Amino acid sequence: MVHLDNALTRRVAATRTVGGLAGLAAAGLFYSTVIERNAFTLRHNTLAVLEPGAAPLRVLHISDLHMTPNQRLKQAWVSELEALEPDLVVNTGDNLAHPQAVPAVIQSLGGLLSRPGLFVFGSNDYFGPKPKNPFQYFKTDHTRTFGEPLPWQDLRAAFTERGWLDATHTVRELEVGGVRVVAAGVDDPHIERDRYDTVAGRPNPLAHLRLGLTHSPEPRVLDRFAADGYDLVMAGHTHGGQLCLPLVGALVTNCDLDRSRVKGVSSWGSAMKLHVSAGLGTSPYAPARFCCRPEASLLTLTPVSHGDAAFAEDHSLPQLATEIT
Repeated sequence: MVHLDNALTRRVAATRTVGGLAGLAAAGLFYSTVIERNAFTLRHNTLAVLEPGAAPLRVLHISDLHMTPNQRLKQAWVSELEALEPDLVVNTGDNLAHPQAVPAVIQSLGGLLSRPGLFVFGSNDYFGPKPKNPFQYFKTDHTRTFGEPLPWQDLRAAFTERGWLDATHTVRELEVGGVRVVAAGVDDPHIERDRYDTVAGRPNPLAHLRLGLTHSPEPRVLDRFAADGYDLVMAGHTHGGQLCLPLVGALVTNCDLDRSRVKGVSSWGSAMKLHVSAGLGTSPYAPARFCCRPEASLLTLTPVSHGDAAFAEDHSLPQLATEIT
C-alpha cells in the first residue's frame, strides 16, 4: 500500500509539473505575441558625430515596419511620431509585409513625409514574407527563399513624390536645419543587392555629417563606409534579435553582425558610429517579441568635442490598447 501511495504521489507531482510548464509556455506565448509585440517604444539617443560648430540635428530613425493593412495599433502609433517634429527622417527599409500595405504605410507616416527624409529598401520591400524554419536564423548562409513580389515601385514613388530622397546606390547632399549632410546608401546586403562601388570614395569634406544607410548591417558594408570616412551608419534588419533572453540578450542577428551590436549605438572602427534599429514589426509568420520591444529612435546628433560619448535611454509614447492581428 505504501508503494502504491508513493507511485501515485510521484504521478500527481509529475502531472502538476507538466501542467505548470504548459501554463508558463502559454503565458509566454500570449505575452510575446499580444503584449510585447504591440508595446511600441521610442528610444532617445545622443551621438557626438557632427563637425565642430554644427548645430544639433534631430533624426528620427524608422525601420522594419513589416506593415499589413489591418495593423491598426501600429499604424496609430507611427502616426503619432509626426509630433516629434524631427529635422530629418531616415527609413532603413522592410516597410511591407503585404501586397496591399502601401496605403497603410503612407498614411501612417503622414506628415513625416513632408519633412526632409532619406531611405533605402530591404528585402521585404521587394518580396513578401514566407513561412520559415526558425532554426534557419542561426545559419547566416542558409538558402534564401522569396515570397510574392511586393509593390516597391509604388512605395518608392510615394516616398519620392512627397520629397524623400532615395539613397540607394547614390550620394545625396542636402542641408537640414543649417547642417550640411552628405548621405550614401546601398541596396539590401542581406540578399546581396548591395553595390558599394557605386558610392565608393570619400564624401564631401565640407559636410557637417557624412551618413551611410543600409538595411542589413553586414560587416563587409560597414567596413567600406568606415574606410571612406563616414561618421555614422544607420541600419535595421536585425529586429534587435526579436526573441531575447534575460541576462543573455539576442540569440541571433540574422546577419554577420555580432550579437553585441544587434541594436542601439556602437562604434565601428576608430571613428564611425553605428546605429541599428530593433524595428517596429515582425514577419506575419513569426509575430512575437520577447525582451525586445518594437521601437523607433530619435537621435540627437551633436558636434564632436573632447570626451563626448554616446548614451541612450528609453522613453515610451502613450500606450494604446492591445491589438490582435
